[in-house]
Amino acid sequence: MESIDLLKVAAAVLALIVAIVGHEIMHGWVAYMYGDTTAKNAGRLSINPISHVDLVGTIIVPAAMYFLPMLLTGESGFLFGWAKPVPINMRTVLERGGYNAAMQVDLAGIVYNFTMAAIASVVILGMTQPTTADSLMYVFAYLFIFQLLVINVVLGVFNLLPIPQFDGAHFLMHLSLKYKINSVAEFFYKNERYGIIIVLIILMTPLKNYLLLLPVQTILSLLLS
Repeated sequence: MESIDLLKVAAAVLALIVAIVGHEIMHGWVAYMYGDTTAKNAGRLSINPISHVDLVGTIIVPAAMYFLPMLLTGESGFLFGWAKPVPINMRTVLERGGYNAAMQVDLAGIVYNFTMAAIASVVILGMTQPTTADSLMYVFAYLFIFQLLVINVVLGVFNLLPIPQFDGAHFLMHLSLKYKINSVAEFFYKNERYGIIIVLIILMTPLKNYLLLLPVQTILSLLLS
């Protein structure tokens, strides 16, 4: 049992790294396609996870979300987190491609997460659920693909929420600027410093059931149907 628990944790951590590192790289890669070399010059298009680690989003929040429910209820929670944002010179992107290009940069990470989730769902549907007769390697592979599916859906849904500093808000900012509704962009810009506080409020209150868990469960049901 202990070995299975360790495999679950290892699979979840690896899946989280793949999800959040790929998410950030895609932002930088799409910006690079529009002439912005900021992320590339900073070494942030690398798949090395160390260059993407954020103390709060990559370590503290995932550990708390996964292990605190285990201490309180005996059941592990879901793994959730984020990487250090990739530096982007949005002015270059806007000069080369306008607001449509900026919105592509904003949504690049979300598209990556949902694409990875879709691929993982196809793979997991082609696998049989592990039994005691299966090797630990197969058990780990199954757990990894399953966690890859779940975590990518969670990240995709979360980043669609219009929370200041995060992708959904950035998309709405550029969309509003495109149609000259400057008040919306100004609202998100002025409240960026509250983004992390809003995230913590959502994660620590019943709001997560409606804003995060319900849409995640709906999407997972569709992908696994």
